[in-house]
Amino acid sequence: MSYRIGLVGKPSVGKSSFFNAATMNDVPEGAYPFTTIDPSVGEAYVRVDCAAPEFDEECTPSVGYCDHGIRFVPTKLVDVAGLIPGAHEGAGLGNQFLTDLNETDVLVHVVDFSGETDLEGEPTEGHDPREDVAFLEEELDQWYLGILEKGIERYASGYVTEDDAIEDDLAEQMSAFRTNEDELKLLIRRVGIGFDPEEWEPEDRLELAREIRKATKPMVIAANKMDTPEAQENYDEITSDPDYEHLTIVPCSAHAEKALKSADKAGVVDYRPGDDGFEITGDVSPEQEQGLEQIRDFLESYGATGVQAALETALFDVLGVVPVFPGGANGLGNERGEVLPDCYLIPPASTAEDFAYSLHSDIGDGFLHAIDCRSNRQLGSAYEVEPRDVIEVITTN
Repeated sequence: MSYRIGLVGKPSVGKSSFFNAATMNDVPEGAYPFTTIDPSVGEAYVRVDCAAPEFDEECTPSVGYCDHGIRFVPTKLVDVAGLIPGAHEGAGLGNQFLTDLNETDVLVHVVDFSGETDLEGEPTEGHDPREDVAFLEEELDQWYLGILEKGIERYASGYVTEDDAIEDDLAEQMSAFRTNEDELKLLIRRVGIGFDPEEWEPEDRLELAREIRKATKPMVIAANKMDTPEAQENYDEITSDPDYEHLTIVPCSAHAEKALKSADKAGVVDYRPGDDGFEITGDVSPEQEQGLEQIRDFLESYGATGVQAALETALFDVLGVVPVFPGGANGLGNERGEVLPDCYLIPPASTAEDFAYSLHSDIGDGFLHAIDCRSNRQLGSAYEVEPRDVIEVITTN
């Protein structure tokens, strides 16, 4: 399946800069609200250690690319319209934002940790980034609550059969969030409010809406503009605050990532996305060298620009996505002589048979067994695929 990472946040925090840095696309950037009106969709990459070197082979990717043993696997990145308070009631571009949000699997919330933009996206000083984190979660919770209430009304109206349980109606109402009856039943039990919505207090409904939101739209915080002293001070304060231990926060500088990628493309530096350093390889002016050395200091402090880390944290750590290489008749290649041309990103807890279906429905329908190309061990349909497995599927089709 193709995963879609949604970039969310209030206006003017650097979402478009982050998007451009990750995709090297050219969408408008500006220090004013609603620079992004229509959602921009681009191709970003996540890194996976290539399996080919383990077989003394050199891979030939059909999509993405490989750089010295690091496979860059494409994924979709969606930069949606900036969100302001009241979006769930239609304020700003709220309705459009929430519609676009439905098409994503996981969210990266870009937050201006320098505190230089207020909740409306206007320039200011000394703004607390914690307010941004809270306001976006509250907006999403209220949006989910509005849809949850419609499901409760549907149940109370008797529109469906008397045998229907509340989770059935909620699943029908909230189907756009890719949830189901079993997940909703689990979440209702987690909240501990029982299964009779007539007994649910307003705070119970809000808590349930929040749990559904967290389950269906998990989130990573990209602490942007970390190349400023103000952002670094805010980051240290927030990450040491016990109230924010539940958040996954990745320090980043979209500006540094874009500058390094542009310099690499121009032949000025040798830089691989996500690395903790770079080498100056071309002629630079004193001003350019000074700027690059400032970026180098940032990389030494935080290990990377954080753009790659935010995307990979969202997919691999939060969603638990599993990268798998399809093997071939000779262990690695296919009939065209390509070596490990593909790397699939599949859901966590996928089985060998699930993997076969991800290749093609006909391959899944004819699944016999799989082979671990490292050990030549035969794998049954129930084998749970592990990250970086190299698997050949044996099928009647």
